[in-house]
Order: sequence, then C-alpha cells, then structure tokens
Amino acid sequence: MNIVNFTPVSALSGGLLIGFSVAIFFLFNGRLVGISGIAANALTEKNNKLDNILFLLGLVIGPIFYRLFIKNEISITISNSFSLLILAGLLVGIGTRVSGGCTSGHGISGIGRFSLRSIVATITFMIVGIITVFIKNFI
Repeated sequence: MNIVNFTPVSALSGGLLIGFSVAIFFLFNGRLVGISGIAANALTEKNNKLDNILFLLGLVIGPIFYRLFIKNEISITISNSFSLLILAGLLVGIGTRVSGGCTSGHGISGIGRFSLRSIVATITFMIVGIITVFIKNFI
C-alpha cells in the first residue's frame, strides 16, 4: 500500500492556526505559549487561571469539534501498556522542568523569537525522537 503523507494545505492551515493562537495568547496574557507551563500555571497560579484552563480545554475540545463537524475519522492506536505511557508522561514532565520548557514552548514560541536556547532544545528533542524511533523500529 502506498500512503502519501504530503498534505501542504492542511499543514499550512494548521501552522497558521497555531501561530494565530500563540499571538492571541501573547496579546491577552503577555506570556509565551508552552503547554507544560500553561498546565502548571492552571494548577498552581492564581493569575490568568481562567485563560490557562480555557486554553487547555480548547486542546481537548478542538479535536472533538473537528470529529463532529468535519466527519473525518481520527484513528488513534495505543500500542503499549498504560504503565509504560504513565512512565513516559512522567519522564516528559521531568524533561520539561530540566529544559525549562516543553516542545511546544521551545519549538513554537522560542524559535519564533530566535531564542538560541529554544533552538538547541528543539534540535535536541528532534534528535532524541529520531534515535528513539530508530531504536524501536530497527533494533
């Protein structure tokens, strides 16, 4: 089976929506977007709590609206145990604390403002991801 994953229109429109949401969040909150920071602030901070919660709800509700109104199938397959997924989530949480941000914060907001720290962090995320896929699939 030959599957073509080249989808420039949906990729461009998705990128534009992400960029627009980052700009709007910055305009209204004076803060950069990073999902781990927003999640932490939603749980621990009193300032902008509603904005943080609404942003997180949008991440959950967005795909639900897409599924209801666009009628395209969103197929997700979990191929590992839930205990492995929980461990992976904890490791990601530790990684976001150690690196001072998450992939979305560094990759979208940080690179957008030409932060050297974010560029190095994003390159590191990508290299580790490539190595992980290589190990999982070929070793």
